[in-house]
Amino acid sequence: MHPIKIKLIEKKNLSIIWDDRNESTLELRDLRKRCPCATCLAERDKQSKMYIPLFAENQVTVNSINQVGNYAVQLTWNDGHNSGIYEYHFLKRFSEKTAIQK
Repeated sequence: MHPIKIKLIEKKNLSIIWDDRNESTLELRDLRKRCPCATCLAERDKQSKMYIPLFAENQVTVNSINQVGNYAVQLTWNDGHNSGIYEYHFLKRFSEKTAIQK
């Protein structure tokens, strides 16, 4: 599963059109909460299950999107955080999970 088009929508969502022509829309705020970098993973592991992360507007606004190989994208957030590599299979599963919850 690979994206054929990725774009930002109104600076709040990430739209991905997959090679099977299905489209996923992910909220940037949700993606930042699930940042897969080691620092963010460690921070989430230290918190209790009741922890709700709060982010400022610049922390959930994407400055740039860069492709990483043929398996992921790197999001650079406006606060400079850019160490999270979002693998395509993660994005696809995450979009399916959030669609079920809505």
